[in-house]
Formats: sequence, structure tokens, C-alpha cells
Amino acid sequence: MSLVKYEILNAVVEYGSLTKAAEALNITQSAVSHAIASLENECGFSLLNRGRSGVRLTAEGERILGYTREILRWTELMNQEISLIRGAEIGTVRIGTFASVSTQWLPGILKQFRLRHPGIEIKLWEGDYAEIEGWLAGGAIDLGFLSLGDSSPFETIPLQKDRMMCILSLEHPLASERSLSFDVLLEQPFILPKWGGDNEIERLIRQYAAKLNVVYEVAEDQAIMAMVRNGLGISLLPEMVLQHHTNELALVPLNGDPYRTIGIACPSLTNLSPASRRFIEAVREWLTPSF
Repeated sequence: MSLVKYEILNAVVEYGSLTKAAEALNITQSAVSHAIASLENECGFSLLNRGRSGVRLTAEGERILGYTREILRWTELMNQEISLIRGAEIGTVRIGTFASVSTQWLPGILKQFRLRHPGIEIKLWEGDYAEIEGWLAGGAIDLGFLSLGDSSPFETIPLQKDRMMCILSLEHPLASERSLSFDVLLEQPFILPKWGGDNEIERLIRQYAAKLNVVYEVAEDQAIMAMVRNGLGISLLPEMVLQHHTNELALVPLNGDPYRTIGIACPSLTNLSPASRRFIEAVREWLTPSF
């Protein structure tokens, strides 16, 4: 078995298509098909189910994928270490991120990072908290930005506190309040953010053992804000999400100033690749003026 075949399998799973994997790897589709067939022959069972909607792993393929990704990760780590010994910086860092980090942080971080480390490639996977945790657990990504809870299966680095704000339409009777108690929210029609995973809104609700009057459950931040603007209810969102919307919504802090802690998570801080360490250093440096 060869690393090239593992890379091809990983690309096919990532893109969900033999054709897209071939395009990403800059090889022919027949070469991809041949590599997968050869790997399946060596394993003695099918790794992929092929259908009109694309390809997906078989149950056996799911068991194998974690090992191939781990082999590729350690190979990448070794190559980066060799490059460092030779005085060069190369490598790839795969990063899971969610919308507000992608919008507010990453453009500035990546611009600075590219200037300082041109030989390191950054690949971004954007999803919700649950998806990022799944990618970390499955070895698809090296690092993931997450809202850190009380416990985590990963090792984490806290980066910044982000205050939770109640958002209301400008015409709402409570819009001029300086702060609101959580109990007041129970009396209002509430638009519940559904971000996947154990998110900060759900943790806050559990903390107060509250039953909100949920009228809508919405995943997209922009959709939540549009519904609040039109008087369909109130909601809670992190302050970072609301930076460019202060003129169109009323933002009122909650008593006690609850917040989410944004951080970076990974399976092991000890086993980070040199390129991943450089990225974490860049994130911390970029955020330093914000503390």
C-alpha cells in the first residue's frame, strides 16, 4: 500500500466525487479509479459505494479511513520537521472554522500569516460546532475553532471571550433598556439559534433551567437578525456576530454578562505539526491587541 493511494482515498471522501478529487489532485479520473480499485484489492473489500449522487464510504471504508488519515498526518508532520531542520518552512494546516470567525478573524490572520509563512498552505473547512468536532475526531482537520464548553474531548487553547447579547427590533418596548434579566426573555417570542452541537445558547438555557417561548429555530445568523428586525421575536447572539449591525438592531446585554469562550481545539497539543504551531502563534499575535 502506498501513501499516494491513501491521499487519493482521502480526497475522494473529502470531495464526495471521483471527478472532483481528480481535479483537486490534478490527475485523471481513470487514475483515481485505478488507485481506489487497487487499494480495495489490497484490502480485500470495497471501500466506497458508488451512486448517482456521488460516492460514500462503506462501513469497512469508514474503519480504514481513520488509519489512512493518521498515517498521512504523521507523514506530513515528519516532512515539516525535515523542512525545519533544513531551514525551510513548508506544510499544510487544515482548519475547521465557523461563520463569525471566518468573517471577523480569518481574513486578517491569513493575510498576515501568508506574508510570514508563504510555504505553508492553509485549507479551511467551514461548518457548525458539531461538524467541526466531527472533523477533529475523524482526523479530517488539524485544528478547529470552537466555542469552548466546560468539558471537551480535545485539548484546547482559549483565545477570547465573546459577550452574549439580547437582540431586539429598534421598535421593541425593551429596546432602550440598559440590561435585561434572563427571566424577561421567557415572556417574549424567541428565535432560537440552531448551530449544531452543544452551543452556548443551549448551555445558557440549561444554566437557568428555562423554558423559552421558541417561535422559530434558525441556523443562519443573518436570517435570525432579519427576523428580529421585522419584529418576529427576540434572540441571543454573540457580540462578535453583531459588529456591523448596531444601527439596525437594539443590542442589550444580559445581567451577569454571560459569554462564550472562543478557542482552538485539537486532538493533541503535544503532537502538533510545526506548521500548526506557527498558525496558532499567528492567531494569538493577531488577537493580542483585542485583549
